[in-house]
Amino acid sequence: MTARPPGRHAVTFVFITVMMDMIGFGLVMPVLPRLIEEVGGTDLAGASLIAGWMYFAYGGMQFLFGPAVGNLSDAYGRRPLLLLSVFGLAVDFLFTALAPTLFLLFVGRVAAGICGASYTIANAYLADITKPEERARVFGLMGAAFGLGFVIGPAIGGLLGEFGPRVPFFVAAALTGMNFVFGYFVLPETLPPDRRRPFSLRRSNPVGALKVFASYRGVVPLAAVMFAYFLATSVYPAIWAFWGIARFGWSEAMIGLTLAAFGLITAIIQGTLTGPTVKWLGEKNTVIFGLAVSIIAAAGYAWAPGLLAVMVLLVIHAPEGFVHPALTAMMSKAAPPDAQGELQGGIASLQSIAMLIGTVFFAQVFGWFMQPTSPIVTPSAGYVIAAVILAGVLAFFLLLRQPRVNT
Repeated sequence: MTARPPGRHAVTFVFITVMMDMIGFGLVMPVLPRLIEEVGGTDLAGASLIAGWMYFAYGGMQFLFGPAVGNLSDAYGRRPLLLLSVFGLAVDFLFTALAPTLFLLFVGRVAAGICGASYTIANAYLADITKPEERARVFGLMGAAFGLGFVIGPAIGGLLGEFGPRVPFFVAAALTGMNFVFGYFVLPETLPPDRRRPFSLRRSNPVGALKVFASYRGVVPLAAVMFAYFLATSVYPAIWAFWGIARFGWSEAMIGLTLAAFGLITAIIQGTLTGPTVKWLGEKNTVIFGLAVSIIAAAGYAWAPGLLAVMVLLVIHAPEGFVHPALTAMMSKAAPPDAQGELQGGIASLQSIAMLIGTVFFAQVFGWFMQPTSPIVTPSAGYVIAAVILAGVLAFFLLLRQPRVNT
């Protein structure tokens, strides 16, 4: 069998698939507190502790299976692995909607994480069908799919969550199922048998990607900055919904709308101002600016008196997103051209590990400080701790020397 050229519908399917992965992550956030309270028979503090481990299960599976899924697609083709991931995600949404116990909810999150690793195959599929000089543009579209999914996901989860915490999962199952049917008819194979290679466990090791940081001078300290930055900012997915309920009595709809607003504002500001800001300030000063903003935002949420203050902070908060691309640019200059892919893989692994640790940590912090026996009972302790960590990151970064450019 030879691969036939994909049409525009195939690219549309890949775009929708990546967007649905992010929608699946985003729609959980507004309804998870009430769903865990109902299924687990616990209070908000107890639900936050459980949610932290659910986020860990989801993210951990994406981290562990991302390289393996990509290697399987190199061995058996893109089409079967991509369709299998989409079908599995649809089944998982339905499974989660019906799950009667916490254990089965965890099983659902594990399955969602494995199936959600389909973005790895999606990128490989697009690399197969796109000329090298056009890949940046196409991968940019996939970035847009991620951003759009995070705006749509919380909005759907929040609004539909008003009818019950399981309703968003039924809707997501239906949408993903329709996407599977669409893909079954329009998605051709792009990797012919003569271009495939056997599956390798060695190439599927996600931790091995971190070795790249020690290979080039000046990269390890920047990697440490990036790790601590992602660790601190994981406070938002970890406790936003729980904090909004405890601090302001937000409904699922309000949680979803604030998350969607943040995703939209961040996408607009980062998409339009990252390049001009780096050109104006330079990469190092852009990182400093972004870290300073992140400290102000985290501390601001801790003491925000109401929704209006939160909405203002969402706008102030958005330039924090300059940190990642500016740091990545600094690190990329220290690696030679033939090692850029390896470096990006290392950065992705570093981000995943930091956010895995951070979501569990901040969920536990929220639960502990919401216990009546805590010396200080507050839902905002996580933001204070995040601000302190980010202040330490900024101080450390200011002491670093710029890495030598490797050409």
